[in-house]
Amino acid sequence: MHVKRTATIVLVGGALAAWFAGAATSNRALPPPVIPKPASIDARGAELAGEIARLHEALRPSAAPRMPGRNLFTFRAAPAQAMPDAAPRPAITEMPPASPVAAPPVLKLAGISEDPGENGPLRQAFISAQGQLFIVKEGESVTARYRVARISSEVVELTDLTDNTTRHLALR
Repeated sequence: MHVKRTATIVLVGGALAAWFAGAATSNRALPPPVIPKPASIDARGAELAGEIARLHEALRPSAAPRMPGRNLFTFRAAPAQAMPDAAPRPAITEMPPASPVAAPPVLKLAGISEDPGENGPLRQAFISAQGQLFIVKEGESVTARYRVARISSEVVELTDLTDNTTRHLALR
């Protein structure tokens, strides 16, 4: 009896498997495959590639550069080559070297203080020059170049010790 029962189970199981396999597959016709149209971005990419090629052509030089008169990568001077269009240069007369004139330092009057005294007001000037602050009275030096000649309530007169000229600094 076991053989009959086993054979029945195998036949019923095989029939069910065939029935499920037939149900899983369909005999319907498949629709044709969908071919995507090229996106507009591809068209713009091709347009951009064409524009790049056109610009590369425009950047190519139409004339070859002239050879320079000297090689920038050598340390020795090459013999001078005469240019075919060169006109004769006028002779240069040598001038004696001019004596160097030192530019006057930048001086700024920062303030003036006034203390009452027996012989009149005693004034001090605050002058900034060369990154320093000078607190000076009349007759004292500001840098090595200037001496204070006079201090009024709004103006300081400095005498240049190199050429005895007067320089005025005013409050602003």
